[in-house]
Amino acid sequence: MVWRIGGKVVVVLVASSVFGATAYGYSTLTSLETGLIRSDVIGGGHETPPGEQPADGAVDILLVGRDAREDNQGRPLAPEVLRELRAGANGDDLTDTLIVLRIPNGQQQVKAFSIPRDSYVDLPDKLGKNKINAAFTLGKLAAAGKLRKEGVTDKARIGTESVTAARRATRQVVEDLSGVTIDHYAEVNLLSFYEISKAVGGVEVCLNRATKDKDSGADFPAGKQIIAGADALAFVRQRHDLPDSDFDRVRRQQTFLASLAKTILSGGTLANPAKLSDLISAVKKSVVLDDGWNILDFIQQMKGLSGGAIEFATVPVVNKDYRYDPQNPRYTAVKVDPAQIKSFARDLIGAPAPPLPPAQGSTVDVYNTSTKAGLAGRVAAELTKNGFIEGTVDQQASRKTSLVRFGAAMATKGAEVAKLLGGLTTQVSADVPAGHIEVLLGQVYSGPGANATGGGSPSGQGLAVADPITAGGGNCIN
Repeated sequence: MVWRIGGKVVVVLVASSVFGATAYGYSTLTSLETGLIRSDVIGGGHETPPGEQPADGAVDILLVGRDAREDNQGRPLAPEVLRELRAGANGDDLTDTLIVLRIPNGQQQVKAFSIPRDSYVDLPDKLGKNKINAAFTLGKLAAAGKLRKEGVTDKARIGTESVTAARRATRQVVEDLSGVTIDHYAEVNLLSFYEISKAVGGVEVCLNRATKDKDSGADFPAGKQIIAGADALAFVRQRHDLPDSDFDRVRRQQTFLASLAKTILSGGTLANPAKLSDLISAVKKSVVLDDGWNILDFIQQMKGLSGGAIEFATVPVVNKDYRYDPQNPRYTAVKVDPAQIKSFARDLIGAPAPPLPPAQGSTVDVYNTSTKAGLAGRVAAELTKNGFIEGTVDQQASRKTSLVRFGAAMATKGAEVAKLLGGLTTQVSADVPAGHIEVLLGQVYSGPGANATGGGSPSGQGLAVADPITAGGGNCIN
């Protein structure tokens, strides 16, 4: 799961380091651009026209890690390589890492969010309802079957086109769930993550306790340590002997990527010609990008990025032990609420809000002035349940206390909103647009939506959104 995003972050960081630095650096970067594997993932009129920024000026990237026992050209990994990776010969072609990374216009803090691989969702292209990581496999099988039915017998063509369809299905299901339009796609597999982690000389991680898992090969002491190669792969793949299983694994992946970013941006890797060469070689061997991605232009946009400006979070879930098949109660998945995830994504990464409904009733604009990720989206959802129309959902400058503001004509409705949110302070203001109510959520807000839990699940469970992982360091986890 992590290996895929690792490749993307590596491309970004290598780019920002060598662009315009020296003749050697530029020629090396040009080699990176020409040596990458490409795939038509974004096509079909979906992509941003060449030379133009997305409508909101940001770049949204889908980072995917494939649990595949083959290289990025579809060739099976050799038995000795699989032994080194501590991976069996057989593996499902699933996307065990799904992370959306937003590079905002103007180089503010980069935000990323993970989607649990077992999230139970509606898949695109009539593939039914399944775990989100199955979109790749089912999309691939459906495309291959269709080609064979059409009389295509060329195995190479079937392989290439079916994998492209699988990548598109993965991109589409993430867009449908999150409401974020994906501009670019990056993918790595087990081998590529292994190579990249070795190329940078390992990264520092910190564990709360010693842990061991024979399935992944993980065997780590408590505390800070440097990991690379097979150990790094085991670190991000482990899910047994962890208190929260897959959710702790998501945190492992985020922590490793944050530390990887810090390692590369610190200068030690970039200033070392041998390490830089190894890193570029690893990226060229491992990363698959959409074929419309101009890496040289992207690197120019990424100049000045610092490791501490990258933050990872995880979407909220409703039920992490969801029994989705009454006939097979042992089968479990992660239940998610698409509306809640869309609100979370909008609030976390500033994605454009959907068009407002027809002007009727009272529209409430909700602004998060706290450090709680997703707060404005959750509160807006609570108000919508009570008949209010969702307006702007965004972030504003920090303040301690909460406030509900409205014009004189909206006094009655404004008081209702304040009461629904736990008795907030109100203020009549001519600055609020007619028909609107404005909610400012402060650092001490504790009303409905304050806690990032799913709620409303059949089992009464909900997973709180943990504190974000940042590339600034200090992330000690399970």
